[in-house]
Amino acid sequence: MARPPVDLVPADTPAESLTHNTLNGVTGGIWRTRREGRPAVLKLLAPPGRPGPTHWAGSTDPGHWNYWRREVEAYRSGLAATAYPGLAAPTPLAVDDRPDGTVALWLTDVPGRPGTSCTAADLGEVADRLGAGHARWLADPAARTAVNRTPDWLARDWLRDYSLSRPVPEPVPWEHPVAVAAWPASLLAALRRLWQRRHAVLAATDGLPRTLCHHDVWPMNLVFADAGPVLLDWSGVGPGPIGEDAANLVLDTFLDGLVDVALLDDVAAIVLDGYRAGLGRAVDPATVTRAIRLTGAAKYVWLAPLMLTRLGGPTGQTYDRRDEAEIMAGRRPVLELLVRWAATALD
Repeated sequence: MARPPVDLVPADTPAESLTHNTLNGVTGGIWRTRREGRPAVLKLLAPPGRPGPTHWAGSTDPGHWNYWRREVEAYRSGLAATAYPGLAAPTPLAVDDRPDGTVALWLTDVPGRPGTSCTAADLGEVADRLGAGHARWLADPAARTAVNRTPDWLARDWLRDYSLSRPVPEPVPWEHPVAVAAWPASLLAALRRLWQRRHAVLAATDGLPRTLCHHDVWPMNLVFADAGPVLLDWSGVGPGPIGEDAANLVLDTFLDGLVDVALLDDVAAIVLDGYRAGLGRAVDPATVTRAIRLTGAAKYVWLAPLMLTRLGGPTGQTYDRRDEAEIMAGRRPVLELLVRWAATALD
């Protein structure tokens, strides 16, 4: 949708379409525009039934990983604003339920540097604040009670439900000529073993301490404002294992080519250090390190197999504008880190 509906934004009011996952059936569009004379962001949320791939379909099940009204509830309840005291969220301006069943979520337009301009130090600061927020949910009985009061719309088991819903057709072409040329045999073998152990990897995450996870912490959902980092897109919030958000921050920063992969090692080190520091004494450092590595493997256990099944076809990326060869080369260091994490966390 190039412009928002005219009943929400008049035709003579500027509206800039913002980059988002257009495959997600819940998101009808996101625009930077104005509301009542002030800058605002409009996010149009759609109920299930929009055309699109099945693995990105929305759901009316409040516990589903892609429940279509979760973000509205996160803002309306105040959870987005208070979940992690060191990480702000945009202020909700209004929620409009529309006659066609969609919901218009109006938010403040947060000024600041976009997340894709991040430095390693920026991401380390986010990780530190994220760890402190996660520690609060581990240690504060009142915070845990807040989660228990709203179980109907928090994601029930986001990590498992999301990872196992990715559409990887079997058999996976592990010996595809493009893959063999782009990645060393050792990497392909390790990725294959990881895929074969996917259920065991996910089961291992069940033994980790649980906190309140955002489930999509990455540069596209960050703004570096003068007062500190702001975290966007609360559509996946729910209970999850410690380490998951930090792991995603490391890996997803580089998977779509939005940040120079040469920063990968620095970012991995500073995010792990920052997250451990933020958690403090809530969890011992060895468990935190293992949690990051294990949840990172669980979150992206499907990625390489899915990439291989799509070789030779359109890349079909929402954020990644690279061609096939560039994607294979650019993701190699990230996948190498992923299998190293898996090996140390599982063995």
